[in-house]
Amino acid sequence: MRELNVELSHGRSVHVYDTGPRTDAADATCVFWHHGTPQTGQLPPPLLALVDRAGARLVAHDRPGYATSTADPGRSVASVAADVAAVADALQVERLAVLGVSGGGPHALACAALLGDRVQGAACLASPAPYDAEGLDWFEGMAPSGVAEFRAAARSRSALVAHLRRPSPDNFDEFASADLPVFAGPYGSWLVESSTLGLAGGYEGAVEDDQAFVAPWGFDPETITSPVLLLQGGADRFVPSGHAHWLGEHCRDAQVRVTPEDGHVSIISRSEEALAWLLERTGMA
Repeated sequence: MRELNVELSHGRSVHVYDTGPRTDAADATCVFWHHGTPQTGQLPPPLLALVDRAGARLVAHDRPGYATSTADPGRSVASVAADVAAVADALQVERLAVLGVSGGGPHALACAALLGDRVQGAACLASPAPYDAEGLDWFEGMAPSGVAEFRAAARSRSALVAHLRRPSPDNFDEFASADLPVFAGPYGSWLVESSTLGLAGGYEGAVEDDQAFVAPWGFDPETITSPVLLLQGGADRFVPSGHAHWLGEHCRDAQVRVTPEDGHVSIISRSEEALAWLLERTGMA
């Protein structure tokens, strides 16, 4: 896997991770991974193994404000589409599918909504729904720590920064019973490392993400025409299952798969299922 920086408009750049083309076909589909909040675009080892077996390509980037990617204060969720298009152009990738986990979910959906036929499918794990989602009680079932963080984000940037800087008590009781064992499995070291690196340079990436989630997203999920898979844990208290059901009802061609025992961390173990679904629909499985 190679890492590189891609220059964007207005002097910004993003750091990119690319497993490289595995086919001579110039228009072969690759999958673009959208990382969680707060993480970096480092690719999960189990997915690297799967794309290697499938002869596919996996690409990701650090969103603005994370690691060495230039910050973009005030960015919307929709802003990611132009960045992803620029990365795809730089890598000479014509078609792609998108896969997002947690905070990466809305960004994956933005690409599916705004990049048209270029995106062949989208899969999300534990994705939040829009903050202004009509008919959804956004906070219903959410753990107190999540409620406090997003309410601070909705108040102001300064309130969110102050909240994130405040020492927080251990909140292990907010996790599902299936969550903590994941740290001892194949995703464990990656979860710790990517989350640590996501905050190593400060809170800017997380602040930009959180404020984008509670502001208008800049697109309507109902405009997504490509197939969408929504994987959700029924025991998730950080992004409750009502979010997945709402998105499933507002995307034109969506499947919602809820596993009752999964939480916000254990659902990540189903990333291979999501990736396999995308590869099947893009003819690469």
